[in-house]
Amino acid sequence: MIKIMVVDDHAVVRSGLNLLLHGKHDMEVVGEAADGDEAIRLAGELNPDVVLMDLSMPHGKDGLTAAAELKQKQPDTAVLILTMHDDEEYLFRAIQAGASGYILKSAPHEELLAAIQSVAEGNAYLYPSATKRLMGEYLERLKQGENTGPFDTLSEREKEVLALVAKGYSNKEIADQLIISVKTVETHKSNVMEKLKLKTRPELVKFALKKGLLNFE
Repeated sequence: MIKIMVVDDHAVVRSGLNLLLHGKHDMEVVGEAADGDEAIRLAGELNPDVVLMDLSMPHGKDGLTAAAELKQKQPDTAVLILTMHDDEEYLFRAIQAGASGYILKSAPHEELLAAIQSVAEGNAYLYPSATKRLMGEYLERLKQGENTGPFDTLSEREKEVLALVAKGYSNKEIADQLIISVKTVETHKSNVMEKLKLKTRPELVKFALKKGLLNFE
């Protein structure tokens, strides 16, 4: 019996997953959580085999932060990211956080059940187009070899945020311009600073200037 915990801030999603999994002879939902903090606490009490984790939860820890913390505390628990975000940045960060799988909420029920089974057995699971994307990124990095510098490790979105931060835009202005949330902007900024090994805004501006990112056309 695979013990599953469902983590999503939408009650209707949790109910739908419960209905889907109810009656499966080899699967059982042992708990639900509405945010990352609750997920970490309950996982410690219930010790599930698989945690179905949403990414975007407005209250408490988000899915990626919760996944990373949960894997540190319970390395034998598999985290399967179940999200609407078909985005390579989220995909790569989920893998870095220790997630065993990444699947879209739009996936057929049979695919979700197969993904749960796969990660419960200790395997990794990515939906088909994500696998292709991941392999493409890996092969591209191999091709670049030693010529890859810190700037080349940034995603296109991170480069956009880097340029706008260096130009003096506020988080809110960047969020409005890129049509993303302020929280996502803050996450991208943090990733940029970490990848480029920068500590202050002046260092970031200097780096952007060297890379020719400060044209104001």
